[in-house]
Formats: sequence, structure tokens, C-alpha cells
Amino acid sequence: MANTLLMPKATAVWLVDNTGLSFEQIAMFCGLHPLEVKAIADGESAQGIKGMDPIMTGQLTREEIAKGEGDHNHRLHLSDPKVRVPESKRKAPRYTPLSKRQDRPNAILWLVRNHPELKDAQISRLVGTTKSTIEQIRDRKHWNAPNLVPMDPVTLGLCSQIDLDIEVNRASKGKEQPAPVGDTLLPAALTERLQPEQPKVKSDDDELDADAVFAKLSALKGKPEEE
Repeated sequence: MANTLLMPKATAVWLVDNTGLSFEQIAMFCGLHPLEVKAIADGESAQGIKGMDPIMTGQLTREEIAKGEGDHNHRLHLSDPKVRVPESKRKAPRYTPLSKRQDRPNAILWLVRNHPELKDAQISRLVGTTKSTIEQIRDRKHWNAPNLVPMDPVTLGLCSQIDLDIEVNRASKGKEQPAPVGDTLLPAALTERLQPEQPKVKSDDDELDADAVFAKLSALKGKPEEE
């Protein structure tokens, strides 16, 4: 990030009121015209602006000011900032090489057919196209619609597999996933419920039901003996 002076006019007001620097020195440091600095000193300009101390903001040192006051040919230099804030980079539209632009309609058709959950803005981010082109291909109104062949944009090099997976996951959030097609492994929770219950094997330690035993003996006693 370029080191620039904060609030140059307010800084000029403070330097005029608190230092013996020349108008030219203040003008060069603050990026103003010397006549504008003179107008500030005469009270003709910046009357409602409160001066800002560049020493407090860490943009100028007392030693640098003293050096400038001792030599009016000395040019003031900004102090190096203690913290550098990186410039925010605005994400530019995805650039598609000329050699691959002819493949974009095929990639759009592939995305529309295989990932209908994707929004137009997501498709546009993936392959670098416009919303109107996506609508034309989806509605089969594209000028080359009869000759389009769906092709994977990852294979064509229009986007990466990671970018495609990210957009698909975003579009699928909160939506019910379709049932898997073909032979797939079922979750453990389902396979456990599908297993038949095994009969429980009684151990020798299980307690006998006394009432059932006596009832069986009584039934045997009451039964007539066979000849």
C-alpha cells in the first residue's frame, strides 16, 4: 500500500500554526499549492478545519520538522507506517482465453443439465458468461443450440473442480439430496435396522419360572396313563 498523508489540509493547518516551516515545504509535504498554504496562514482558507498533528498520527517526527526548520531547502519525508494495511483487491470477472470461449456454451449446457440447482450467478462465476446467455441456452434459444454438446467445464479448463464443488455445495444447502442411483453402500444406521433379530439363547444361569414348572407337572398328573 502506498504511504500517503492523512488529511493533508488539516495537517497543513497544524504545520502553519505550530512550526517554522516555509510555505513551500508545507505545500510539498501536504500536496498543496504554496499560495493555498499562504491563504491558510492569512486566515483566508480552511477556516473551519481543525489542525491535525502529524506527529501524533506517526506520519512525521519532531526531528524531521526540526531539520526542515533549520534548512528551508530540506524536503520533509513521511515516516514509515508501523502497520501496513493491504489494499482491498476487488475480484475481477473471470477471464476466459479466446481459445476456450467457443467452449463456454457447451459447458453452460453441461452445468444446466447436471446441476440444475445452480443459480445463474453461480454459473456465470464458474465459466465467465452472462445471464442472458445462460437463459438462452437453458430455453434452447441460443443461436447455436442444435450443435451444442454438454461438456464438463473442468475438463475444458474453464474452472477448477474445487470451484465447482464449492458452488454446488452452496446451492445444495438446505435442500433434500436425491437418492443415490446404482449400487452404493448404505449408511451403518440403515444396515443395522435391516439385519433380522437373532433369537436369544438362554444360558444355564437364567432363572427358571417356578409357576410354569408346577403348572406343567400338574397337567402331567391329571393326564390318564396310557395302556
